[in-house]
Amino acid sequence: MKALILAAGYGTRLASVIQDTPKPLIPVGQRPLIDYVVDKLGDIKLLTEIVVVTNNKFTGHFQKWSASQAKKLPIRVVNDGTNTPEERLGSVGDIRFVWAQESSPQDWLIIGGDNLFDQDMSVFMDFAIQKTPAVSIGVFDIKDISAATKFGVVGLDNHQKITSFQEKPKDPVSSHIAMCVYYFPKQTLGFLGEYLSQSKAVDAAGSYIQWLSENKTVYGFQFSGKWYDIGSIESLNEARRAFSNK
Repeated sequence: MKALILAAGYGTRLASVIQDTPKPLIPVGQRPLIDYVVDKLGDIKLLTEIVVVTNNKFTGHFQKWSASQAKKLPIRVVNDGTNTPEERLGSVGDIRFVWAQESSPQDWLIIGGDNLFDQDMSVFMDFAIQKTPAVSIGVFDIKDISAATKFGVVGLDNHQKITSFQEKPKDPVSSHIAMCVYYFPKQTLGFLGEYLSQSKAVDAAGSYIQWLSENKTVYGFQFSGKWYDIGSIESLNEARRAFSNK
């Protein structure tokens, strides 16, 4: 199994704070954000490689970061070839870009490089493997219906199967939101081509997860503890306060 960290954004919403630093490399506490993601991936025994997909502007930044790591697992930086926000492939486009370069099918764990959370990833993987060959995603209860309008909102049945998915709804049905944590067994990789034949939405991975939940079987594992989606200056500052002594 391989892990793919999505890190090809241009950080436009945080430009006034991070300037020419890619968002996953901004400091939180005493370390760059992506270090916490890599630490979580270290919990997973089946993992053989970490792939970081970024853009032409920030490839050098991630290569320098990777070279400084005391690696438990191999880390490979992939350049998607884009140079500006207008050229970006989007999350789905970057997933397709990386998968197309693989010589053989793999199970993939995909995670956003701007996620920060407490949950032990091995627990999520135990759940996801049990649900194979279905796709499994991370779900978090933000306990605030009004705040859920900024995310993909999910409905779950008693077996943790996703029964509904609303992308940034005006009237959310719950406060359970989809995190950018996805497990794709190799049997499901072909679904991406099927989706792309029907949709042009490649920017947000949530659009693909919504399609999967409506056409295939997707399960949601509810993460515990704290979770931060570093998408705004407010959430960045909140995370920095929480991790200031870590």
